[in-house]
Amino acid sequence: MPIPLNPNNKKKPFGSSLFWMYAIILLVLVGLFYLDDNSITKDVSYSEFESYIVNDHGIEKIIVYTDKRQAEGFLTDSLAQALFPGQFQPGKGMEAKVIADVPSADKIDDKIEYWRATGAFPPNGEVKYERSGGLTTLLWSFGPILLLIFFWFYMMKRMSGTGGSGGGVFSVGKSKAQVFDKDSQNKVTFKDVAGLTEAKTEIEEIVEFLKNPKRYTDLGGKIPKGALLVGPPGTGKTLLAKAVAGEANVPFFSMSGSDFVEMFVGVGASRVRDLFRQAKEKAPCIVFIDEIDAVGRARGKNPNMGANDERENTLNQLLTEMDGFGSNSGVIILAATNRADILDKALMRAGRFDRQIYVELPDVNDRVAIFKVHLRNIKINQNLDIELLARQTAGFSGADIANVCNEAALIAARHNKTSVDLDDFNAAVDRIIGGLEKKNKLTTNEEKQSVAIHEAGHATVSWHLQYGDPLVKVTIVPRGKALGAAWYLPEERQRVPAQALLDQICSLMAGRASEDVILGSVATGALNDLERATKIAYALVVYYGMSEKLPNISYYDSSGQGYGFTKPYSEERAKIIDEEVSRILTEQYKRAKDILNQYYDGLVELSDELYNREVIFTADVEKIFGKRQWVSRTDEIMAEQKEKDKALPPADATADAKAKPDEPQAPEPDAPKYPDPDAPAPSTPTPPPYKA
Repeated sequence: MPIPLNPNNKKKPFGSSLFWMYAIILLVLVGLFYLDDNSITKDVSYSEFESYIVNDHGIEKIIVYTDKRQAEGFLTDSLAQALFPGQFQPGKGMEAKVIADVPSADKIDDKIEYWRATGAFPPNGEVKYERSGGLTTLLWSFGPILLLIFFWFYMMKRMSGTGGSGGGVFSVGKSKAQVFDKDSQNKVTFKDVAGLTEAKTEIEEIVEFLKNPKRYTDLGGKIPKGALLVGPPGTGKTLLAKAVAGEANVPFFSMSGSDFVEMFVGVGASRVRDLFRQAKEKAPCIVFIDEIDAVGRARGKNPNMGANDERENTLNQLLTEMDGFGSNSGVIILAATNRADILDKALMRAGRFDRQIYVELPDVNDRVAIFKVHLRNIKINQNLDIELLARQTAGFSGADIANVCNEAALIAARHNKTSVDLDDFNAAVDRIIGGLEKKNKLTTNEEKQSVAIHEAGHATVSWHLQYGDPLVKVTIVPRGKALGAAWYLPEERQRVPAQALLDQICSLMAGRASEDVILGSVATGALNDLERATKIAYALVVYYGMSEKLPNISYYDSSGQGYGFTKPYSEERAKIIDEEVSRILTEQYKRAKDILNQYYDGLVELSDELYNREVIFTADVEKIFGKRQWVSRTDEIMAEQKEKDKALPPADATADAKAKPDEPQAPEPDAPKYPDPDAPAPSTPTPPPYKA
């Protein structure tokens, strides 16, 4: 049986090779080079031609064309300057020629012999007899033009998409959207999206409408025309849109905002029209535009003022297609951005994006769920505490957590382990936050001791502050640009008290204060601490209105547009702001020194322990200072959440209750009672008096 030919081994067509394009360009350049002979030519009569030889002795070379009965005479420099004033420049490689009709080749030959005999023509002057060659002359004359015409047709054929690998100028206005049908493989579903409970609830409603529209239309409801996913980078906006594509079982058009932008004028608007044309043909469907701020920036606030902005034309067309005179029934627009503050107000209004779904950074419970998703395919140790990992990664996005899991697996493989344990995850978090360890970095014992004192100061003060974050470990092993670092479990807070901000400033100033208390001098290692502390103090005064002299005043601009080149306050007010910021920093620095002096012996012991061991943990600090006075607020919240989860009935019992609503339900023995109004309120630790 003959072996079938491989369809992938087809020969490429002539037009698909770039070699021919380069060859044509090279031929054109060579032709132009040979045609441009850098000469000046003048047609004269035979008598003038003869006078230039006899009277002026100005011709030094003659070419006779026997078939055309013409002669070319090459002029000397002196005669060329006289005949072509201002044009001929001697010494530049230029040639000046005169062309004349001659009686015949025999007669001109006799004349040349006579001119040689009389001395009018040099005895060694060159004389040639040639045929002009009509076809050769024609090719040299019109060949470059023919090559250019051929090259133009070739390029037009390629740009029209018929002679090469698809696309081109004539298809540049077509939409570049990727279409995912319901039969597409590698689907992402809502099961793959951990956390984001509220966002998934709103998105699931849109998906449910596409699956069962009658359920909503019977009550007079209308499907939302669009939903805008807003949130920081890496929180799962695009992943949520992929899950919608996997769950909806309808065509899903995916396109990036930058795909509309092109170097040609009008292409963006053309692509918008083509995208919505395709979407209407396949309605009901979903159109997803990722990073819509690439085309949705507010009009009139563009950096290239005064120029024709293609993005504005694209945005205008997008606004028209989303909610114009035309009908887009069955087409739902999803968009994602992390710059909602710069989007045009016309794009944000109801009727275009009816819902703004905020996809925030995950809280501790969401991070636990995200860890469980990313740990599905990783061989982890059975004793791995996922909740502790979630606590240590406060402020991490879903993408960061995925990176932590992958980095931990790589670290475990590097050490030839059979499973990934907590140490690998801690190393991965340290690697991502602080950078790679630099154990071989050259440091003296004096520098090492100074770093140990600095980090011991941070640990001591944060241990004795009510709003200080619980300590995980302290190290003086250099990482990245830092010579040492302390790791904490940040508390989950929805609103931050003023005293918590002051405690944070005090903890940051404690490193330099510790150097001052023990060594009596300070070093440059506190640069990052001072920067962060100054920013917090500035925010206290200018943004949060927590200053004594400037209470309840905020100059924060939530629109993101700023105040231009001017400040929103006077020079006198700026002076007061500077004084208040300096006062807060000075007070907290003194407060840190007072705490360090109070626990001086423990500070010295902690710094010595850190100097000798390089890394210490919570248990080591607890041995020196005793158990911490304040309990972690996040631990209390998670403990309460676990108690609530235990009190809830099992999922099966809830399903049975919903399935049989008519059966009488016995009261639960452990049902919560109404609270006793006379019962005392639970006691909470009182923060020290706030003064900013």
